[in-house]
Amino acid sequence: MKFTHLLFFIIITASFTSCISTKQLTYLQENEENVDSLMAVRKVQEPYRLQINDLLYIRVKAIDQDEVSIFNPVDNTDLNASGEEKLYYEGFVVDLHGNIRVPSFGEMQVLGYTVEEVRDKIKERLLKEFFKEEANIFVTVKLAGIRYTINGEINKPGSTILYRDEVSIMEAIANNGDIKVTGNRKDVVIIRQYPLGQKVHHIDLTDINAMNSPYYYIQPNDLILINPLPQKSSGFGIQGLTSFTTVLALITAATTTVLLFLKL
Repeated sequence: MKFTHLLFFIIITASFTSCISTKQLTYLQENEENVDSLMAVRKVQEPYRLQINDLLYIRVKAIDQDEVSIFNPVDNTDLNASGEEKLYYEGFVVDLHGNIRVPSFGEMQVLGYTVEEVRDKIKERLLKEFFKEEANIFVTVKLAGIRYTINGEINKPGSTILYRDEVSIMEAIANNGDIKVTGNRKDVVIIRQYPLGQKVHHIDLTDINAMNSPYYYIQPNDLILINPLPQKSSGFGIQGLTSFTTVLALITAATTTVLLFLKL
């Protein structure tokens, strides 16, 4: 009788310790009871500074558009491209030296600048060398989308580009089909590019305070890694029922083996 109780206890314990709990799967959990509340979100994201291989969209407008046509890409009807492919051909790539090539300007250093600083720099030079204030020069400088790569326990891994000025990590994950049940939401790894190299950052997406993390909003060229939970390699299953049936099958097989051995 004691053996039966012990066997039952082992089965139940193994089932619940090996399966994945709700707390491991729920995003942005609050510590208090479920009540409507207003959370003050601190904007801790630093302005993005341009890196090598970034792609910029630059356009110049004026009262007389013909006067600024030399600074804008010419629409090539022979080029059968649209969207990202068109931006690749018509955009301005930051080269290995941190420069972009602007018509009539030549090389312009932009590495480490924000897009606003590049816009002001171009406008200042246009007014100084080519136009007067009366021309009403209007300069637009944008990142040609935010490209990121997400791998690991995600339903749609791969590289993606979103044409937005700002993208949160939750939006990026949702855009790639959400994290699998076996993915570790408590320790999402972000490998981010900086002028002097790359740094590894971590964020816990099960905590509501993740929204105040400096890594909650992704940056161009971010690599997001979703590592697996230990339960994936344990062999017991990710659900309580799966774990229960697996353990029961193992114990049944072991019991059968012992009984057969005793009969010999």
